[in-house]
Amino acid sequence: MNPKDFDAAIIDLDGTMVDTIDDFVLALSLALADLDLPPVGRDFVVRTVGKGSRHLLHSVLAHLGQAPDGLEALWPRYQHHYLAVNGEASAVFPGVVEGLRALQAAGLRLACLTNKPGDFARPLLAAKGLSGYFEHVFGGDAFARQKPDPLPLLETCRALGTAPARTLMVGDSANDAMAARAAGCPVVLVRYGYNHGEPVESAGADVLVDRLDQILQLP
Repeated sequence: MNPKDFDAAIIDLDGTMVDTIDDFVLALSLALADLDLPPVGRDFVVRTVGKGSRHLLHSVLAHLGQAPDGLEALWPRYQHHYLAVNGEASAVFPGVVEGLRALQAAGLRLACLTNKPGDFARPLLAAKGLSGYFEHVFGGDAFARQKPDPLPLLETCRALGTAPARTLMVGDSANDAMAARAAGCPVVLVRYGYNHGEPVESAGADVLVDRLDQILQLP
């Protein structure tokens, strides 16, 4: 890809930059134990993350046969434990730091846009040494709607002062691709992400990569 075609890049967090599944599993297990509920399996979490923490907890409650109003008790326990373990069981994917450096060196302005709550996202980026690459970090609670709605991408482009057509969306799931398509942004997806347990090849990306540092090496 020619960096001259872009002014900025919007980068997803979970499954794109950081492998956070085991953070989710650990925080969920502790929160569920507080309420005398059994843990959920890692595979279930892989299939369920990506649409925001409240969606994850609603899905967990349904999976365990609990009433939806159980969220009122589960949410504060999950917040407590996630903030405590945030980043402990996660790792930055190979090629991420190199890819961010390459995008910056090519003159692209960078923003992180995730459905993870901002109070979880910002400490995680800081803990992994990634904060300094981004002009803006927007969590799933920053705007009225979350990805796959295009609103978060459009608002992030507005914050960056860039046109959607010249702002690359980099993610790992159909959520990212759908939001990008609706917003008018080109989209690159990584092959190693979560994508709700579905093959990422069916998500509708312009390009698929194995590592973030391959983006500017593409024809």
